[in-house]
Amino acid sequence: MIKQIMNTDVNYINYGNKEGKTVVLLHGWGQNIEMMKPIGDALQNKYNVIIIDLPGFGESLEPTYVWQIKDYVECVHELLNYLKVKKPIMIGHSFGGKITLLYSSMYETEKIVLFGSPYTKEVQKLSLKTKVLKGLKKVPVVNKLEGFAKKHIGSTDYRNASEMMRKILVETVNLDITEDVKKIKVPTLLIWGTLDEAVPIDLGRKLEKLISDCALIEYEGCTHYAYLERLEQTINILNSFLGG
Repeated sequence: MIKQIMNTDVNYINYGNKEGKTVVLLHGWGQNIEMMKPIGDALQNKYNVIIIDLPGFGESLEPTYVWQIKDYVECVHELLNYLKVKKPIMIGHSFGGKITLLYSSMYETEKIVLFGSPYTKEVQKLSLKTKVLKGLKKVPVVNKLEGFAKKHIGSTDYRNASEMMRKILVETVNLDITEDVKKIKVPTLLIWGTLDEAVPIDLGRKLEKLISDCALIEYEGCTHYAYLERLEQTINILNSFLGG
């Protein structure tokens, strides 16, 4: 489905149990809805699931000006208002996790879950397609996405991105939201791979201490895509954390 928000077409899917609480899933940089769908599909029997192609990715158009993280937050908030969603459960990976963190410092959420999410300027951008694909080779679930990885992952990295998305990437990477993160009071769960090269586990350990009600689960030997590398374990943990 397409909804025009902030002068850009935003693609999203909404499925699952319409009577249940709403779970909003936000993907990482250079990715799209498909990378969060394994999580959404596992939660659909109990939850109302919304997965968004963040502007500039998937079937959503690029922003018409250089967006900051806050613009992505406002875009998500406007879409949720349109869908009459209040106090969502937010789940974000990487770039989507950074948006989730800022969103939760500004607006009401019920709970949040983060997979390898940056929040400082220390993190290097995932700019090389080969680097991203190399990490994904170890992810069985991705291999089942019918060539999706080779086709889409990293296709909008820094080298291949448009001038607009390059500028947005620079703004995204350089924004430190540490002080905003400290405002988050809702129950927060972090799932992190100990071999995450994009957002090192040490940053996850620091993030755990910044949020008052937060727990970190470390996946030994897993990468930036830890949540998919151990999908079954991730689903079990989510069901427990979300109350399902």
